[in-house]
Amino acid sequence: MAAEPTRLRHGRVVPQVEGALRDMLREGRWGPGERLPNEVMLAAELGVGRSSVREAVRLLARDGLLDVRHGSGTFAAPTAPEQAAPEQAGAAGAAGEPDLPQLLRRARLLEVYEVRRALEVEAARLAARRTRPEDVTRLAADLKRRQESAGAGPAAFVDADLEFHRTVVELSGNAVLLGLFTSVLPVLREALVEMVTYETRLPDLSHAHAELLDALARGDAAAAVAATAAHLESVMALVEEEVR
Repeated sequence: MAAEPTRLRHGRVVPQVEGALRDMLREGRWGPGERLPNEVMLAAELGVGRSSVREAVRLLARDGLLDVRHGSGTFAAPTAPEQAAPEQAGAAGAAGEPDLPQLLRRARLLEVYEVRRALEVEAARLAARRTRPEDVTRLAADLKRRQESAGAGPAAFVDADLEFHRTVVELSGNAVLLGLFTSVLPVLREALVEMVTYETRLPDLSHAHAELLDALARGDAAAAVAATAAHLESVMALVEEEVR
């Protein structure tokens, strides 16, 4: 008998797809080690795009609920943590509280932002002393791309945002800072895409980015540091609140 179509609410799609698949696993639709339908079939059942299913599967695989075998398919994990205590998981969801994997993701995001603050505050201070007029033009173009990508999806927006911040770090003139920032970029990008996808209370930081650009153009190190710290710490405060 065909499964009843799953209806998703309006709002962010990937979290809903992840929740729907998590519920299916918890309810035993696929037993441990059993292969799931392919991406096309799941997308059709849930009424979403394949990219949303792919991202949700990636998140569930990272949480240990799915096993993605390239060339073979996606399988329910041999032992699923949430299936061991469905009553507890259901109670947490009913109360609107984040489950353990969500809390772990947010704790990891907070750590990433602590590293960002350490690197980017100092980079902004140095960049304010070394930014030239032609650098301001470059930063303005980066900022324009960031603004234009706001509706292009989480990954495109995060890539444009990080390009602006990488330029600031580069303008610091400190090769060690740039090397450190570049080394954490893959982890930072993954965490930010996840945050933009999931968090519904993110503040609009366009003004803070514009203030940073203005401070760098004026060579005002104190203002550049203040704009960078305010930008990063506003997000950190939100994440800290949710981790607690």
